[in-house]
Amino acid sequence: MGSSDFFIQFIRLAGAYWHSEDKATIRKLTLALIALTIVQMFIAVIITEWSAALFDALEQRSMSGFFRQIGLLVLIFAASMAATGLHLTVKRRLQIGWRAWLTDHVTNRWMNKGRHYQITHLQTTGHDNPDSRIAEDIRIATEDGIALFHSLFYSLLILISFIEILWTLSGVVTLDLGFIEMPIYGHLVWVALIYAAGASALGWLIGQPLSQTTNIRQTMEANYRFSLVKARESSLAIALIHGETHEKKHFQKLFQDIIDAYNQQTRAWTHILLFTSGYSVLSTAVPVLVSAPRYIWGTITLGALMQSAQSFQHVASALSWPVDNMALVAQWRASVERVLSLIQALDDLEDEIVRPDPHRIVLVKTDKPTLRFDNLCISRLDGIVCASQLNDEIKTGERVLITGNIFTGSKLLKAIAGLWPWGEGCIELPDDEYMFFMPPRPYLPTGTLREAICYPSSCDDFSPSVLKETLELVGLAELIEQLDQIDDWEKVLPREQQQRLGVVRVLLQKPKWILSETAFDSLDPEGETEMMRLISQMLPDAAMLTISNEPKAEMFHQRRIVL
Repeated sequence: MGSSDFFIQFIRLAGAYWHSEDKATIRKLTLALIALTIVQMFIAVIITEWSAALFDALEQRSMSGFFRQIGLLVLIFAASMAATGLHLTVKRRLQIGWRAWLTDHVTNRWMNKGRHYQITHLQTTGHDNPDSRIAEDIRIATEDGIALFHSLFYSLLILISFIEILWTLSGVVTLDLGFIEMPIYGHLVWVALIYAAGASALGWLIGQPLSQTTNIRQTMEANYRFSLVKARESSLAIALIHGETHEKKHFQKLFQDIIDAYNQQTRAWTHILLFTSGYSVLSTAVPVLVSAPRYIWGTITLGALMQSAQSFQHVASALSWPVDNMALVAQWRASVERVLSLIQALDDLEDEIVRPDPHRIVLVKTDKPTLRFDNLCISRLDGIVCASQLNDEIKTGERVLITGNIFTGSKLLKAIAGLWPWGEGCIELPDDEYMFFMPPRPYLPTGTLREAICYPSSCDDFSPSVLKETLELVGLAELIEQLDQIDDWEKVLPREQQQRLGVVRVLLQKPKWILSETAFDSLDPEGETEMMRLISQMLPDAAMLTISNEPKAEMFHQRRIVL
């Protein structure tokens, strides 16, 4: 992405926040931040003038002038503290506000109508790890973005203000070349520009290895964390085959990579520190040394000398902003591009879904209490047809078994849910009738077991007695005592118990339509038969579309569809 395209897209991204519903408050905070930044710039200017007056008083041995400067220092001190405190508060309110708005905006688009699932099938890049993009990259894009643009604005104000001061203090210096005398106006400004440009170029060259080694170290750290997490998640499999020795060697190798990257970063950092320490010493000495001859000759006062030195430092510091913030700008831009890529992928997905295309499955809501397939064709992403010319109608209360290719059956259920648009034909759905999908492994969010079972409904929707009775019906009476316990239930409970909890959910929800995709494949044949019989007895009026290769499943269904 080119720089111009990048900034256009970033301005659009930022502009949406400043034009959001709460734009009045946001704009007031922005104006307050700008005003406080200007105040801070004025305080910096006043401090240099105060310094000049102080040193003039010391040079004149004026006690009254000295005490006057002490009084002014108290006022400057109080104003600086107030401005800095208010500035920090306003800036952080803008940062967290923008992050909250953008996080909510992207999350709502991602976690909407199955987009979080469908986006994984896009044949484009830029949408991997959406969790990291939302949690980390949005934070960097917003917080560092405001911090960078504020510091850039402050540096520009300082540059404009102190170049004028430095030009005035420089006066005119005549350069005698023997055969001609050449007047030089604002010589301190030119020295500051040359000094800052040289230091910036040198700093940029020295800083390149640090950026590279920092990226390498971050990659090594990420690989190490990933391996530790993977080992934790696969702990049972590792323990069963006694793979601990192999894992420890693998961890040692990955950590050695971290040590190597750490040492490379240390060497690069050493060069940076050598440069910055020398640069800071020179920044203090150079302006004084450049202006000292004029003071010795009596052209300027001691106060003017010190004011020239401080103004020189401010100008050099402002001109060094690109180099000082080089690494931070690179990190910020990378995060912004990752956020923009995710948003672009979501835009592409929306365009693909709404674009008229004969090779897309059409979902139609009707007032008929039936589920109907009209010339339905289901394809893979590469266009290969999995099932074609599917014409059927499933009525309320009818039980239909889907056999044959379970992968095609899975795509059929996803198409009914609106998650698989690839194919042709039409699916007519009963309007305002809740369809309950039973996947192979029910999603159990972290929290209390009661909340996990009732998901996505509230626990208040079901009485404790009904919940306990249902757990007993499906053979999970041992979990009743753990209902208010908090845990990661997808990892704590065995798959068999998780699938039985899926039956608890469907019995609590009492839907009119049940679509089951190998929802009992972890149970033995007797257990699967028991769960199907229980659903048939407790929900006799519900229509059921079931994917299962269990031979006994046929007895609970009136007919079959072979894919």
